[in-house]
Amino acid sequence: MTEHILVHDATWIADDATQLRSDMPQQVDNAQSTVPVPRASSRRSRRSTPPTDNAAQLLHAGFELLTDTIGRVVVGKPIPIRLCVTALLAGGHVLIEDDPGTGKTQLAKGLARSVDVPFNRIQFTADLLPSDIIGVTFYERSRSTFSFRPGPVFASIVLADEINRASAKTQSALLEVMEERKVTVDGTTHTVPDPFMVIATQNPIDQLGTYRLPEAQLDRFLLRTSIGHPGHEASLALAQQVDVPDRAASVRPVIDGPGLAELRSLASAIHIAPVLLDYMVRIIEYIRHDETTASGPSTRGLLSLVRCVRIWAAAEGRHFVIPDDVKALAVPILAHRIMLQHQALMSGDTPERTVVRALDNVPVPTVDEAHMEWRNSS
Repeated sequence: MTEHILVHDATWIADDATQLRSDMPQQVDNAQSTVPVPRASSRRSRRSTPPTDNAAQLLHAGFELLTDTIGRVVVGKPIPIRLCVTALLAGGHVLIEDDPGTGKTQLAKGLARSVDVPFNRIQFTADLLPSDIIGVTFYERSRSTFSFRPGPVFASIVLADEINRASAKTQSALLEVMEERKVTVDGTTHTVPDPFMVIATQNPIDQLGTYRLPEAQLDRFLLRTSIGHPGHEASLALAQQVDVPDRAASVRPVIDGPGLAELRSLASAIHIAPVLLDYMVRIIEYIRHDETTASGPSTRGLLSLVRCVRIWAAAEGRHFVIPDDVKALAVPILAHRIMLQHQALMSGDTPERTVVRALDNVPVPTVDEAHMEWRNSS
């Protein structure tokens, strides 16, 4: 029988790209299909494996474990799933935007339930108040003192469902906690659990009852993605499972909090050549100076791109970043941070097209340059 594991606070040792094991105790879970972990064959091969190889292989295994689990909830949409897992492992927040009924909430719930950490859902409505999110200070007559009652934001993963149906004042209640992982109520600061992640869904802004998210809040989302309607085969598979009311409810955790922290800590071992850092900076600068741009990506956007390309490279089985990793993530990470000139909007231009123009015009380093710099640094 194939051995399966629930990733716990452990250091994984790798023999090669297909052999992984953990030297710490493992929790067996045969009911949940996860990544098989063959045993290492010899001490000699373990010692000969570079640390960067170990980090890349561990991140790759954890990434595939999570995407396979969430893929049972959202059928036929591998790219949005991979983007959400990338944000999870990079320690950022996700904004999922699409029409109603496309599976936004199912994707968010599937991602949240694949990790064994506290999870809360907040349904945003027009009458929702900031105190309904962050909590409230109240007077306890029996103790003659003031106490703080935490709101639903005090969880490791928070689903902010239909976030743009609340007023701007209520939306802004998430600004501090998304950036600093803290909440200030009546002059007292309270820290939310670690890890902390907000997964927000929103409907298109042209629909009734929606409010545009402030630019400052959009910038705090690591990336934005959409799902779209399923293809023919995926629609057929969903129709055959019509009696399953909530597909995300069947998801069991495949990684816990310490295991997630372990995976996140390994991202720094993935090498980014200086020539690729320069490439990413030039993309940002091109967008900022584009004639259609009113406000370009912030420094936070650049740092978000750097963090995510490491995860994406490891997900592809590499221990170094190549230009294709940057191209794959540039639009979901940068587009929602771009404000266009009014004339550009009237002519039908979009932030996504602005990013694509930058990718088309900024000189691209060769894979050999990125790989050679990685080899020289190893």
